[in-house]
Amino acid sequence: MRGLVHACTAVVGSRFRRSVPLVSVLGAGFAFLSTSSALADPQKVWAAGAYSFSDELGGFRITGASGSGTRDDPLVITEELESATPVTLTIRTTKPIKAFADAAEYANGIMYMRIEALNNSGKAWVEFEFELQEMLGQPSVFGDGLSFDQRNRNPDNIVSSNYAKFDRNFEPYDRLLFTQGNVDPLKTVEFEFLMTDYTPRWTFYLVQDPRIPSS
Repeated sequence: MRGLVHACTAVVGSRFRRSVPLVSVLGAGFAFLSTSSALADPQKVWAAGAYSFSDELGGFRITGASGSGTRDDPLVITEELESATPVTLTIRTTKPIKAFADAAEYANGIMYMRIEALNNSGKAWVEFEFELQEMLGQPSVFGDGLSFDQRNRNPDNIVSSNYAKFDRNFEPYDRLLFTQGNVDPLKTVEFEFLMTDYTPRWTFYLVQDPRIPSS
């Protein structure tokens, strides 16, 4: 801002000293800054339970978040995906961390999730994959405690409204792949699953990868 004032003063002090009032130049500068700020349209952070959810890494838009993360009251994230390429949901804890404690008071590492995704990519999705990451861009390994309920070999809480089958893959990453179905453009699909983190962290990531036919 100081630089803007100096620049405006320099202009006024030269050939426009008599014809352009300083207030006009400053007014134009402030109008430019206001327009630029409006165009920035920063991503919104949504809070639910002991966590916050952000679309700050781009490619999609969160439209709502609710719930506490328990089985009876799952964390529900509604979103709009604008392409058929992977996008990353950033998750942060907003309450103290304490494994297995009351979900109303702590980030306890037990997160029942429901993702409701609107397909606004213009292409049909034939598969959909989720991947957990403790460090952005790095696979989640067994030792970090973060997984799609890896300790439960026969989960009964992984379902989708549009896909009939799922596969979980562990090591050297934690991935959950939904298959045998499709999601047409402008339709919404729901996914339910359990994320567990037995060594809870302040920030982690959920990569979402809608897949289209190869040909």
